[in-house]
Amino acid sequence: MTANLLDFDLDGLAAFCEQLGEKRFRATQLFRWIHQRGASDFSQMTDLARSLRDKLPCVCHITPLPVLSRQQSSDGTIKWLFDVGGGNAVETVFIPEADRGTLCVSSQAGCAVGCRFCSTGHQGFSRNLSTGEILAQLWYAEHHLRAQFGQGERVITNVVMMGMGEPLQNYSALVPALRVMLDDHAYGLSRRRLTVSTSGVVPMIDRMAQDVPVALAVSLHAPNDALRDSLVPLNKKYPLAELLDACLRYLPAAPRDFITFEYCMLDGVNDQVEHAQQLVALMQRHGGRGVACKLNLIPFNPFPDSGLMCSPPAAVQRFAQILLAAGLVTTVRKTRGDDIDAACGQLAGDVLDRTNAAARLATARQTEQTVRWMPKERTL
Repeated sequence: MTANLLDFDLDGLAAFCEQLGEKRFRATQLFRWIHQRGASDFSQMTDLARSLRDKLPCVCHITPLPVLSRQQSSDGTIKWLFDVGGGNAVETVFIPEADRGTLCVSSQAGCAVGCRFCSTGHQGFSRNLSTGEILAQLWYAEHHLRAQFGQGERVITNVVMMGMGEPLQNYSALVPALRVMLDDHAYGLSRRRLTVSTSGVVPMIDRMAQDVPVALAVSLHAPNDALRDSLVPLNKKYPLAELLDACLRYLPAAPRDFITFEYCMLDGVNDQVEHAQQLVALMQRHGGRGVACKLNLIPFNPFPDSGLMCSPPAAVQRFAQILLAAGLVTTVRKTRGDDIDAACGQLAGDVLDRTNAAARLATARQTEQTVRWMPKERTL
């Protein structure tokens, strides 16, 4: 079986080229063609020796993920559904803003954590994505958007590992993917513009601080263990004290001088005055030093069978004011892409062991075929 070059970071690609009898600079050339220029045809790589161009198709390939569907929100947000084989599909979301373009990338087909407020978790878990499948989302989105917008330069300025799955439960595939995103020969993102979101896999937070310390976001969602146990089941394994200790240990390596804590606002569940006061106390007292933090309050995006409702705007603002008055940096996230189920917590994709997954994938493929045959002026 030939190798998919999207699976390699630069060191891995250099080792692969060495096996072919090629020097490291050939790997760098190849790496640039793949990631900076979006090339998948070796014959296009004109600065490679012809002998190498002829050799490569026999031993490797550059294979992106098939696109099953593409939806665009009224606010400009774009969501792609990618086929990852075996009846599984994952979702990737591009969020355009005036000063940045953010891509939300998936790391797993489904999620095993099972947070109560997350559609992905309710749909179950199928498997981890490979490094190539993680990178293929960025590879496709970046070069597709350049062509769509007629730009020769970078469109995606920020990447957040906040799509389907718990990134730190797929650590061995995640780290090489992050290294490619950071590499100046590939996408050249700064560590400040690359964020990994976790529900709190404590040992992997410590490992990431050593291996690839990018920006860290923690899905908190509750100010005490009893409530967080019911919302984020992983808390039973890594309770708040252990999680916040890991955050304190991470800060010296972090590219920013704070950790982002995400807090999904659930009506009558975690949005009361006492919850805000407990959250202030938690952030200020932990470890005797407090945790340098930014609190990101996220309006809940309802989905069927969740049994949860979004906190009213007045409750969200009341909660935010208590945090701000205590000196905690606090923002309320603006919901983007909710009309195409692309907002936070809404990504569900399709996974083999989910209900009616085969039928939903068939529908997505039919949609893809319909769009493909539309007149050009009507395509998305």
